[in-house]
Amino acid sequence: MLKTPLSALSLAAAALLFLTPAAKAIEIQEVTSPGGIAAWLVQDSSNPILALSFSFAGGAASDPDGQEGRAGLAMGLLSEGAGDLDAGAFRGELEERSIRLSFDAGRDRLSGSLVTLTAERDRAAELLSLALTQPRFDAAALERVRGQILTDLKRRESQPNSQAALALQAAVFPDHPYGRSTRGTMEAVTALSAEDLQALVDARLAQDNLLVGVVGDISAEELGPYLDAIFGGLPAEAVDHGVLPPPPRAIGALLQVELAVPQSAIMMAQPGPLRDDPDYYALVVVDHVLGGGSFTSRLFQEVREKRGLAYGVWSTLRPMDQAGLWYAGTSTQTARVPESLEVIQEAWRQMAEEGPSDAEIERAVDYLVGSFLLRLTSSEAIARTLVAIQRSDLGMDYLERRAEIYESLTPEEIRDAARRWLDPEALTVVVAGQPLEAPEEAQTN
Repeated sequence: MLKTPLSALSLAAAALLFLTPAAKAIEIQEVTSPGGIAAWLVQDSSNPILALSFSFAGGAASDPDGQEGRAGLAMGLLSEGAGDLDAGAFRGELEERSIRLSFDAGRDRLSGSLVTLTAERDRAAELLSLALTQPRFDAAALERVRGQILTDLKRRESQPNSQAALALQAAVFPDHPYGRSTRGTMEAVTALSAEDLQALVDARLAQDNLLVGVVGDISAEELGPYLDAIFGGLPAEAVDHGVLPPPPRAIGALLQVELAVPQSAIMMAQPGPLRDDPDYYALVVVDHVLGGGSFTSRLFQEVREKRGLAYGVWSTLRPMDQAGLWYAGTSTQTARVPESLEVIQEAWRQMAEEGPSDAEIERAVDYLVGSFLLRLTSSEAIARTLVAIQRSDLGMDYLERRAEIYESLTPEEIRDAARRWLDPEALTVVVAGQPLEAPEEAQTN
């Protein structure tokens, strides 16, 4: 049987669904299975494709002390054999049937996605269910995936950006799981056993902490039993993962990680908003003007265009489940680090004092509203968006309301939010590279 490539079908389906907001309304249905599993569905029968995205609460931050990296290793092995199928047989079925199945471990959640042709969706459901409920963690697969992670960890030891990010997280979240790498450590990953990985699956993969988004060729009536076929074998309740809310430290210090590299990486952060903070949308506008808007941002203009200090510079808001940070970063020659820091901190200070101009706000809002649908370039991306909306409890009408939320913000509301949140004195700065004069020592564990 001739099989059409999934990527082409996914893009075609997305094009039909999301050419413009006015071209076709995005209708989201809430479906509850006979077994009580809830999901959001965007039905589209124009192409024979089904995309399913899901996540479970409790990601890498929930790894026990001494088992850092457990979540990442476990997720990397879920598609490496399950039930009666070893790794070769399991992966062979996925390839033969053109089924895409993937898993990932973020800081706060474990996630996965399934993309399948309609004709193969029943077998796809069986394979996904096996991966979630009967993973094998065979010795050969475990050592192969472990080796890949260890190689990556070793490579990151000499990467300035990776080391700067790790040191920054440790500085602002000391003695807390948010201060650790989501990839774990060489020692911890080396020591993890199949029993450790099975313990994570038993504790975290459960129905009560599950979010699901589905897009494609399936009706609401068909989806209910389909959800039970995939997730019905999971435990009803997860074990409490126990990550407590940490206040990020605003230590306002310059820390250094010494590396023998020609360019230094600079990363900095101050406390930022959670996703449900009333100032969140206003601060997204502020961040776009400050450094999130790439070539049009103030940081890009000041750091690269006017002074040629670096090739690129950026800022971003990162709201996690328990705390938020406002990041910025760049890479430059070590001799130009002091000037780069001075320029970035001055831009931070000016934005805190004055906020963005009316013209900058107008351009930022136009971009934020107009670019959003361009992210939805596949059924898989749309399914992930449905899960993200549920995760942040934004409401089923969020896609309809989103433009209005940004367009209703007044310039003064946006400038007030900038004044409340931006604090250049609170920036914790990490430089990874050649030594600067009299740096403070960074903790990189």
